[in-house]
Amino acid sequence: MIGRLRGEVAEIDGEDVLIDVHGVGYLVRCGARTMSRLPAPGETVTLQIETQTREDGTRLFGFLTRDDRGCFVALQAIQGVGPKAALSVLDILSPSELAAAAARDDKAMVARANGVGPKLAQRIVTELKGKVLPGAATFDPTTSTSRRAPLPVSRTGEAVAALLGLGIAEANARRAVDAADQRLGEDASLAALIKAALQELGR
Repeated sequence: MIGRLRGEVAEIDGEDVLIDVHGVGYLVRCGARTMSRLPAPGETVTLQIETQTREDGTRLFGFLTRDDRGCFVALQAIQGVGPKAALSVLDILSPSELAAAAARDDKAMVARANGVGPKLAQRIVTELKGKVLPGAATFDPTTSTSRRAPLPVSRTGEAVAALLGLGIAEANARRAVDAADQRLGEDASLAALIKAALQELGR
């Protein structure tokens, strides 16, 4: 079983990236958030790999962090959640954001993921509520003195929400915000991040 790959980005084609490891090419399926953060072809990348072997063959799914890979596995333990749906959820929610959504039973947040309907979103938040997800703390609203207050939303999450309000597709919004965030750095204001994301979309 392959758990990690380190090699040169040979090709990027849609949802797949070809990683050249000492002359051997590995085709890896990645979510939009991961794809937006990959280096350019010819540069080196390290991907955490989840290997899945089924009747139709073996597939590799790649992530930039162990936490994302762990959440990918945790999501697929839920009935009705396959690889495509799990990747869609992780495209719009980081591990901490997913844990927060589950803690406050926010199925609407999860249902924003492409291909995830209200019923499946409800099942996801129900199954994950109270569980410790990789890279995220456990949120227990019943023991919090401020349990009725909304949990904080990340700056990038607010920027994505702003782009969604302009009618921009979820995957494109996330990709543009991630690129803008990397370019500006964490000290940039929300307004500057949104402006830079719009510039990314215009390129």
